[in-house]
Amino acid sequence: MEIKQYIKENEARFMEELFSLIRIPSISALPEHKDDMLACALRWKELLLEAGADEAMIMPSQGNPLVFAQKHISDEAPTILIYAHYDVMPAEPLELWKSQPFEPEIRDGRIWARGADDDKGQSMMQVKGFETALKLDLLKCNVKFIFEGEEEIGSPSLETFCCEHKDLLKADVILVSDTSMVNAETPSLTTGLRGLAYWEIEVTGPNRDLHSGHFGGAVANPINVLCKLMADIIDADGRITIPGFYDDVEEVSPAEREMIAQIPFDEAKYKAAIGVDALSGEKGYSTLERNSCRPSFDICGIWGGYTEEGSKTVLPSKAYAKVSCRLVPHQEHSKISKMFEDYINQVAPASVKVKVTPKHGGQGYVCPIDLPAYQAAEKACTVAFGKKPLAVRRGGSIPIISTFEQVLGIKTVLMGFGLEQNAIHSPNESCTLDFFYKGIESVAEFYKEYK
Repeated sequence: MEIKQYIKENEARFMEELFSLIRIPSISALPEHKDDMLACALRWKELLLEAGADEAMIMPSQGNPLVFAQKHISDEAPTILIYAHYDVMPAEPLELWKSQPFEPEIRDGRIWARGADDDKGQSMMQVKGFETALKLDLLKCNVKFIFEGEEEIGSPSLETFCCEHKDLLKADVILVSDTSMVNAETPSLTTGLRGLAYWEIEVTGPNRDLHSGHFGGAVANPINVLCKLMADIIDADGRITIPGFYDDVEEVSPAEREMIAQIPFDEAKYKAAIGVDALSGEKGYSTLERNSCRPSFDICGIWGGYTEEGSKTVLPSKAYAKVSCRLVPHQEHSKISKMFEDYINQVAPASVKVKVTPKHGGQGYVCPIDLPAYQAAEKACTVAFGKKPLAVRRGGSIPIISTFEQVLGIKTVLMGFGLEQNAIHSPNESCTLDFFYKGIESVAEFYKEYK
């Protein structure tokens, strides 16, 4: 039997098994869903055993439980470690959903539900691809699975778990489906991710809110100061002004810039899709270079003073902001975090007090395209999608990928099947049926190629 035939004959079962996971609202950000986290982990344990794993178990962590499973073929065979996450983002705002977020529906050739793509849909592609390869006697390597329930909150427990279970997780390479392709017509494999540094800033002026008529112009306004501090971080050429920020930035090679230039990209459609009239960013780089292999700085939230209905003429005591930097390979997030904190403290005027609190961060990641597992993934996607996938860096961050490399010493191949229009993290998340089955086919073909 061929791979396509096996998938076709089992489509209904594959879908119902996916739906059984989606119906469990495994929202890691909300403590009231703690029981759902365990229920989802237990369901994954059942499905992994049914797919052909020799053993599967629920393993405790400092937070939500992890699911570990494995299939042993031979002591001489290489080992693939499959990483995925079973937690999902909250569904709010609920009023924007066209159907119930945790009651999956199929319409217009798509699966509509929270987790349809991120990451239950893509996890199921991995598991069913494994099952297909196993049933058709194509599996020539050992396979391990580690599914966590905290990815959407920064994987706070996973690094410790990895440190404590290095032998259990020992493998030759890690395979992850939690990324996206360029578009439906252009298959791609993610070869790089940006790192992340995140901070919260508190600016304090007077010891209480003041009358803006009596004190305005004489006392520094924390919101004014904060806005200027933040605005000064980006210069007129779109470059970050923090001294030393670019010291470790790897310049994009001419060969890679040429490869990026070959990626299909319609700037007009891009602007129309997000409702802007013009784009901005670092001078001298294209849009695709700016959002994939160049660092960036963004204010993610800013607040202070009176924001309710009507007017209140106050000079506020405090102002706050949440800010982040996307980092490129070789930029150490802890180094950048300290650099930012020192810079803000240095340039802040004496008229206010500034407190910078570092939050989470993670390293960038690059996958070598000569890695045997990458080449197997490339051949597999070529078969499933009918054309060779592009090697593309993406602008997002998956901090745990660099953690795997640092703690376990293992490279990761990012074999994701998402699309921008799938609207992950947003209302009406979805996944096309076509990509769901092509993802399964790609994974099965991967096992056929990887020996």
